[in-house]
Order: sequence, then C-alpha cells, then structure tokens
Amino acid sequence: MATKVLYFAWLRERIGLAEETVDLPETVTDVTTLLGWLAGRGDGYAYALENPDIVRVALDQQLVHQSTPIGEPREIALFPPMTGG
Repeated sequence: MATKVLYFAWLRERIGLAEETVDLPETVTDVTTLLGWLAGRGDGYAYALENPDIVRVALDQQLVHQSTPIGEPREIALFPPMTGG
C-alpha cells in the first residue's frame, strides 16, 4: 500500500525531501521498525534518524508512541522534538 511520508524541520533538511510516497515492506510492523527501515534508505535518512528516540511520529495526524503498530496509514509524519508554551 502506498503511504505518504512527511518530513518536518531539520529532518526534512537532512533527508532532502519534504515528502515522499513509499510502499512499506511487511517487516515494518511498528514505529520503531519504520524508523529503522527509513534510516537504512541512504545517508541522509541515516543522518536524520541517527537518534530515533527523539523523533516524534504521527500516523494519520495522530501522535503515537514508538511501540505503536503501523497498520495501514495513509500518512506518516516525522517531527523533531517539539517545545511549546
């Protein structure tokens, strides 16, 4: 299934893309394996995801934990750590 992946802030800068459409392999079962799979796609991805524990992920616009199963989202968004007030 084709899934849109969006990259924000310095993740976008390091990967060199704002978004892309990917077909997730069956081995990508949760957010942790997603980030590992993406990191293996090239140097920019590896650099952007060298510390995956700080990357925030949203599946279909819902922030999720790294242990969350992927399922079949139409959109995955990756964010750097956020601050707010």
